[in-house]
This record gives sequence, C-alpha cells and structure tokens, in this order.
Amino acid sequence: MSFRKEKKFRLSKFEFDLLKNELLQKDMQPLYSKRNINSLYYDSQSYEMFNDSEEGLFPRKKVRIRWYDDITKASYEVKISSTEGRFKVTSSTTDISSVSSLPQSLYEPNYGMIKPSLFVSYSREYFSFKSMRVTFDSFISYINYRKSRSIEYKDSECVMEVKVNADVSDDYIESILPIPTARFSKYSRGMLISNYEI
Repeated sequence: MSFRKEKKFRLSKFEFDLLKNELLQKDMQPLYSKRNINSLYYDSQSYEMFNDSEEGLFPRKKVRIRWYDDITKASYEVKISSTEGRFKVTSSTTDISSVSSLPQSLYEPNYGMIKPSLFVSYSREYFSFKSMRVTFDSFISYINYRKSRSIEYKDSECVMEVKVNADVSDDYIESILPIPTARFSKYSRGMLISNYEI
C-alpha cells in the first residue's frame, strides 16, 4: 500500500490558463496526452460517502467506475482517505460493454449496498514539474443519476492537482507553488451543484 499526498488548487478558467502557461515557461513537462475522463460514482441510499466527505471524517471512501474513451476498459476504483494519507485500490471490470451495462448496485464494506449517484466527466492534462505529478482538469460536468431527468450541470471552475509521495513536506510544495490550496472534490461539488435529493 502506497500512501500519497494530494494538493488541489481551485482556479477560474483565466487563472487556470495563466498558471499552466507560467509553469510551462518554468520547464513543466507533459507526461501523457490530454484525455477525457468519465466516472460514475456510487453511494448508499442516504449518501453516507458524500456526508463523510463533507464532514471530513477519517477513514472515508469514494467508490466509482472510471473509463476513458473505451468503456469496455473501465476500472473499479475505491479511493480511501485516512489520517496517514490517501491511496487508491483499482481493479479491472470484465462485463461492461456500454453505459447501460454499468452495475446498478454494488456491495461495499461499511456502507452496504450502494448504487449510482453521480456521473462526472472532464478533460485532463498530465505534467511533471520539480519531481511532482501535476494534472489540470477543465470542462468539468455532472449528471445526477438519482433525478428523474438527466440534466448536465457544468462547473464554472477548474482545478490543478499536485500528487507526491506522503513523505514530501508541505513546505517543499509551497516553496514551488506559493499559491493557496483549496478543497475541490468533484463528487461533492457535483452533488451540491445538482441539488441532490435523498
């Protein structure tokens, strides 16, 4: 199990473009090609995972099925946040051929039966900078799966995220990126923006 530290920077589209260009001028290097990411999040009937996230409880989980261009290569992911740091457990899926074949329920220890709650889609760019992995996410949109109508909600903000090993100090990150961090959970934002209902 490898813990990691994540720092998020909540940005307007103008700040997003400005910061990315500034870091590219400072020799930030592309890691992979830009791609679109799709995630279907699952939660209990009473949204326990969402509530745990909003309250900042430890440990807590987020469960999702994620895919890129090809949904047949989707993966099942459990993101776990604890006092030691964060880590992700990923396993492949074998029986998903289309959006309609995504599971309508799953079992997750501590939460019981969970079902689809929110679909999230966005564009991600990957970079390396000063031994840190840096991603830029934009064009973020949400669809609440528990509403009778499928309405797409677009996020007006973007996010830059830095991922490092858990032993990297906050002082080191702040010396390279002296800008304020902010909470930016796509799952929580999507639930709030779409006016979730129990």
